[in-house]
Amino acid sequence: MSEEKNLATKYHPQEVEAGRYDKWVKEKRFEPSGDPEATPYSIVIPPPNVTGKLHLGHAWDTTLQDIIIRHKRMQGYDTLWLPGMDHAGIATQAKVEEKLAQDGISRYDLGREKFLDKTWEWKEEYAGHIREQWGKIGISVDYDRERFTLDEGLSDAVRKVFVKLYEKDLIYRGEYIINWDPKAKTALSDIEVIHKDVEGAFYHMSYLLADGSGKSVEIATTRPETMLGDTAVAVHPDDERYQDLIGKNVILPLVNKEIPVVADEYVEMDFGTGVVKITPAHDPNDFEVGNRHDLPRVNVMNEDGTINNLGGKYEGMDRFAARKAIISDLDKVGRLVKIEKMTHSVGHSERSGVVVEPRLSTQWFVKMDPLAKKAMDNQATEDKVEFYPPRFENTFTSWMENVHDWCISRQLWWGHRIPAWYHKETGEMYVGEEAPTDSENWNQDEDVLDTWFSSALFPFSGMGWPDEENPDFKRYFPNSTLVTGYDIIFFWVSRMIFQSLEFTDKAPFKNVLIHGLIRAEDGRKMSKSLGNGIDPMEVVEKYGADALRWFLSTGSTPGQDMRFSYDKMDAAWNFINKIWNASRFVLMNTEDFTYEDINLNGHKTVADRWILTRLNETIERVTTQFEKFEFGEAGRHLYNFIWDDFCDWYIEMSKEVLYGENEAQKQMTRSILVHVLDNIMRLVHPIMPFVSEAIWEKIPHQGDSIVVAPYPTVNADFTDKKAAEGMEILKELIRSVRNSRSEVNTPMSKTITLLIKTNDVAAEEFLKENINYIERFCNPEELVISPTIEAPELAMSAVITGAELYLPLADLINIEEEIMRLEKELDKWTKEVKMVQGKLSNERFVSNAPEAVVAGEREKEKDYLEKQAAVKERIATLKK
Repeated sequence: MSEEKNLATKYHPQEVEAGRYDKWVKEKRFEPSGDPEATPYSIVIPPPNVTGKLHLGHAWDTTLQDIIIRHKRMQGYDTLWLPGMDHAGIATQAKVEEKLAQDGISRYDLGREKFLDKTWEWKEEYAGHIREQWGKIGISVDYDRERFTLDEGLSDAVRKVFVKLYEKDLIYRGEYIINWDPKAKTALSDIEVIHKDVEGAFYHMSYLLADGSGKSVEIATTRPETMLGDTAVAVHPDDERYQDLIGKNVILPLVNKEIPVVADEYVEMDFGTGVVKITPAHDPNDFEVGNRHDLPRVNVMNEDGTINNLGGKYEGMDRFAARKAIISDLDKVGRLVKIEKMTHSVGHSERSGVVVEPRLSTQWFVKMDPLAKKAMDNQATEDKVEFYPPRFENTFTSWMENVHDWCISRQLWWGHRIPAWYHKETGEMYVGEEAPTDSENWNQDEDVLDTWFSSALFPFSGMGWPDEENPDFKRYFPNSTLVTGYDIIFFWVSRMIFQSLEFTDKAPFKNVLIHGLIRAEDGRKMSKSLGNGIDPMEVVEKYGADALRWFLSTGSTPGQDMRFSYDKMDAAWNFINKIWNASRFVLMNTEDFTYEDINLNGHKTVADRWILTRLNETIERVTTQFEKFEFGEAGRHLYNFIWDDFCDWYIEMSKEVLYGENEAQKQMTRSILVHVLDNIMRLVHPIMPFVSEAIWEKIPHQGDSIVVAPYPTVNADFTDKKAAEGMEILKELIRSVRNSRSEVNTPMSKTITLLIKTNDVAAEEFLKENINYIERFCNPEELVISPTIEAPELAMSAVITGAELYLPLADLINIEEEIMRLEKELDKWTKEVKMVQGKLSNERFVSNAPEAVVAGEREKEKDYLEKQAAVKERIATLKK
C-alpha cells in the first residue's frame, strides 16, 4: 500500500490533530466566502471572560456553534463566525488585584492609569491562552475580525448607546438602595446576586414609647446592625392594636434618639407583631416607605461593610462583629426580647462570594419598562426571536414582565468609563460621547459601566455599528443564531434583544439555541470548591478534540444538562477508532483507485443498493436534525449508519465480492466503498473536523479541504426501497441463525443444516438470488430454500419476514426449552400486533398522520400477524 494512502494501524488523535488547525487558519478557511449570490449566515461567539482558562461549559458552547457554522459553510452559505472576548469588569479586576496582593501591592498604590496598564497586560496574556484553547477544540472563527469589548470600536458604540438612552430619559442618576458587594466595593445588579439558604435568626427587640408611659413595641429583624440607621417604625393604618401609637415617637435603643411611628400599607398586620423598623438607607422596601413619609436616610455603613462614623461606639466594626456587639448591648439594657433561630435566603455576590449588603448609594440606572415592553411586543411579530427549546421563551418573557430598573454603574477602574462629567466649580453635569472642550475644568465620573452593558451590544457593535455603512454590519446583521446556556438568559440574551431593538429596530438574531450545564458524573455542579471540575484541555490531550466534540454534541438534547463521564469519552474514542479501522479497510482495497475511477453506473448487488439507500436516508435525517439543532438525534443516526450499516454489514458483505473473481463487480464495490466513505467524512465533519479531514484527504476526492467541501445531499437515483426491504430480510435471517446457534452453543465454524420455508415465490427467488450471502454468513453444510419444506420435529425455528427457518440440531435441542423460547417470542409478536392495531384503530392517528406513515403501520401489522401465526403453529407442532 502506498505511503500516501497509509493510515496508522490505530487511531492516535494527537498525530491526526497536530498542525491541522494552524493550517486551516493559515489557508483562511474560516473567512466568509464573500459570494454575493450566497445567503449570509452569521454567529457571534458569547465572548468568554479574560479571567482564566476555558472550562467544559465553554467547550460545549463553542462546539455546538462550530457544528452549526461548519455545516452551513459546507452547504454553501456565506458564513461568518465572529470571535470576541469580554473584559469582564469585576471578575478581571478581582483577579488582577489578587495577583498584585501577592506582592503586597494594592490598586491604590499604583493609581488608576498604572493599574489599568497591568490589567491590559493580564488581558493580553489570557486572551492568548483562550485562542490556544479555541484552536485545540477546533473552532472555525474568523480571527481577522476578532473583537474585544473594550476595543475602540466597541467603546464608541457603548458611549453612543449611553448618551442616546440618557437623552431619551431612559438613563438616569439617582440615590437608591442597591446590592452592594463589600469585598469588591461595587454595586451589583439583581442578577449578579446568588441567593443561598443560611442559618440565621430573627432578633426580637423592644422600642420604648417616648411619652414616658413605659409602654413599648416589639419588632424583629434579621439584621440588627442596621437599627443604627432606623428613622421610624411602621404599623398598618388599619391595625386596631396600634391606632393610638400613630404619630407618636419611640426611642431608638442604644442610639437613644426619638423616631416617629408611621402608618403604611407596606406592613403586614398578621406577620409577627405587626410593627416593623424602617431603615431607608439599608432596605429597598424601607426606602420606598421612607420616600412616602419623607423620612431621612441614615447610611451607617462604609463601602467595605464596616460601621461608619454615624454608628457611634460601633464605628470601625465589621457589620457582623457589630451585630454581635449590638445584640449583647441590647440584652444588657433589657431591650432584647428573644432570639429565634431560622434558616433564610441570603444574597451573596456572584463574583466575590460575600454576603451582599442592601445599601443606599448614588448610581446610574436604565429605565427598563419601555425597553422591556418593546422586547415583548417584538415577540408577537415576524421578527420574533425563536427559542430552542421553545419553553425558554417563557423564561425570557417572565423576566421582562417583572424586570426592575437596571443599575449599570460599577465602582471599578476596569471597564467603560461612564461618559458623564461634572464641572469642578459649578457641579453642573454634562453627558456626551466626547469630553467637554474645556475638559480641564471638568471631572469625569469615576465609575464604569456594568460589563453586561457592553456585552448587550455585541451582536451589532461587533459587526461595526454605529457605522451603519460598515459592510459586515450591512451583510451579517442581524445574526442568524445565538448559542448560549440557560443560566444567562437574563444576564445577556434579554439585554441583547432590547438594546438591539432600541438601536437597530431589529432583533439581534433569529434563533437562540439554549443548552444546559455540564455536571459531574454524580449530577453535582462542577466547581472549584467541590474539586470536581474537568479541564477540557486534559480531555483533549487524552482522547482528542473530535472525541470530546462527539460526546459534547451528542450527549444531550437542547436545554438539558449533561453529565460528564470518562466511560462516555472511552465510547466516543472507540467510535472514532471504528471509523478509522473501516477507513483503513477501504483504503487497503482501493489502493490504486482515483476519483475518476468512481463509477456507480452498472450492476449492483442488493447490499450495494441497500447501502446507497441507507446513505440517502441518513443524509436526509442528519440534515433535518441539524436544522432543528437536535445534534443528539443527528449523532444517533450517524452512529447507527456508520457502525451498524457500513462497518458491521456492508464492509463484511463487500468481502464476498472483493475476495472473489468478478472484476466488474469488484470495481463497483470499490466505487461504492469510496463514495460512501467520502459522504460519511463530509457528514461527520461538522462534529469531527480533524479526523474527517485526515481520512478524507487520503481517499479519492474533489477539492482542497473538507472544510469547504459540499455537504452531502440526497441523490434520489440511489434510493431503492425494494433493495432496502430485501436487505432487511437477509439481515434478519443471518441474525436469527446466529442467535439460534448461540442458544445451543454451536459456533459459526461448525457447519449446520439450514432449511428455509418461503411464504411466496418472490421471497424464494430473492433468497436464492442472494444465496452467496446466506452461505457466507450462516455456514450451512446443507441449505434448502423452498415453499414446500416440512418442518422437522426436532429443530430450532425462527420466523422472519417472508419465511420460516429451521435448524435441525436434534442432539442439541431440549423440546421443553424450545417451547418456552417460542412462547416468549409469541408474547413479543402479540404485543407488537396489539400496539400496531391500537394505532390503526385510533381514528385521529389514521386521519391526521401522513399517508405513507399509515401505510407503513399497515405493512407492519401484516408482517407481525404472519410471524405471530407462524410461531403459534410451530408451538402447536412441538406440543403434539
